[in-house]
Amino acid sequence: MLAVWLLLSVGLARAALGSTVHLRRVNDRNGRCIYSFAVPSPNEASCPEPGQATSAIRELQRESNVQHSELESAKARLSLLENLVTQLHVALGAGGSSASAAELQRELDRLRMERAQQESQISRLEAAYSTLGQEKSFLEEEKRRLEQEKAELGRRLESSTQEIARLRASQRHQVSEAPAQDSQQGSQEVSKWDLESFDYQELKSELTEVPASSVFEERPSPSHPAIGDTATGCGELVWVGEPVTFRRAETIAGKYGMWMKDPEPVPPYTHETTWRVDAIGTDIRQVFEYDDADQFMKGYPSKVHVLPRSMESTGAIIYRGSLYFQQRKSRTVAKYDLKTETITVQKDIPSAGYHGQFPYSWGGYTDIDLAVDEMGLWVTYSTDKAKGAIVLSKLDPETLEVEQTWETNIRKQAVANSFMICGTLYTISSYSAPDSTVNFAYHTATSTSEPLSIRFENRYGYSSMVDYNPTERKLFAWDNFNMVTYDIRLSTI
Repeated sequence: MLAVWLLLSVGLARAALGSTVHLRRVNDRNGRCIYSFAVPSPNEASCPEPGQATSAIRELQRESNVQHSELESAKARLSLLENLVTQLHVALGAGGSSASAAELQRELDRLRMERAQQESQISRLEAAYSTLGQEKSFLEEEKRRLEQEKAELGRRLESSTQEIARLRASQRHQVSEAPAQDSQQGSQEVSKWDLESFDYQELKSELTEVPASSVFEERPSPSHPAIGDTATGCGELVWVGEPVTFRRAETIAGKYGMWMKDPEPVPPYTHETTWRVDAIGTDIRQVFEYDDADQFMKGYPSKVHVLPRSMESTGAIIYRGSLYFQQRKSRTVAKYDLKTETITVQKDIPSAGYHGQFPYSWGGYTDIDLAVDEMGLWVTYSTDKAKGAIVLSKLDPETLEVEQTWETNIRKQAVANSFMICGTLYTISSYSAPDSTVNFAYHTATSTSEPLSIRFENRYGYSSMVDYNPTERKLFAWDNFNMVTYDIRLSTI
């Protein structure tokens, strides 16, 4: 029967594949007849090598193992799903266990709460990482500024040494010529100040202290009223009081900054409305607004303005309901209306240096500094043409057009800060020395300058902003995180 079946199979194979099918019959060791036939492969031209076959077998085994693992995983997931379905059926069945449903709901709520906590933690970590990035940028910028300041101090020290030698030689020469001059012209005192040269005025201010003139009649600020004096007119600065601290900034962003009141407020603002800007960072846009001094001291802003353009450094000012500020990395000054929260005017200061070309001695990109006094709106800066000397311009507060310009003989990088009082520019000698001085005055009325030596205390060791408020007759300053004011006294000739 088996032989018949084999013969039929060979016949069918020959019918399908032709005469290439071969049948063999042979006895095995036990004498049994073994039938076999050979059929050629329809795909392979030759048999694979033993190594190739082994590799193919291993690949098939690997695929089989992977499929087996996937199958086991699918079985586990299926089992878990079946358990969940069973629990749901039990919980939702007629008269079922509400306790199981409640337990499942509690478990679901717990998982949701854990997820919310994880998301909140991720948000906090991202915020902390962002803060660390800002602090790193600030520290790198501070390091670069300190390196530049160190190099500048080295150059100034070398220049000062040479100038001291020159001054000593000049003094000896003047002393030797003094008898001849006395015999011809009589007694005459040689002036120690050459107001026509600004190259070495900083050095001279350090060598000589010149007291305020005794021909001045003192006119104190409202905090120091004088009998029979209204304290409303203009005069020249003769005294600066000790700093009074109002509050301290909370974060590293407040190491430098500005705080101010509007000397000529417009509704809805009042003389009590206060503004504050933290000036650390590369994108300074936030302006905090406080309704009164109490809110300001408690740190509760009534509003936070977000400027459409970033501001540069600490030279901004509030005047007649608008914030005037220098736009970042430009010589453009913008007028931002605090009520409508829009920039209404922007104008370039002609040829003004910016972003570190002509800053004050403490750096901080303080190239352009805006100020307000009894006369109006001013801007202090320098140009290549002025070779680093302070240039002072009067601005139209509505259009920001330059009305008049003065070129002084005071080097901008030789002073730490400046402010305007009654049309006179005053400069401060140091931003960090505890016993600094108001060391120069430039009078726009006469286009002349004079040296001064009026004590100015940097109580906290880093004054980055000093501005005058003509209504309160006080200086507002930001000293190393601290917001302070100074009383002043003026006098008339």
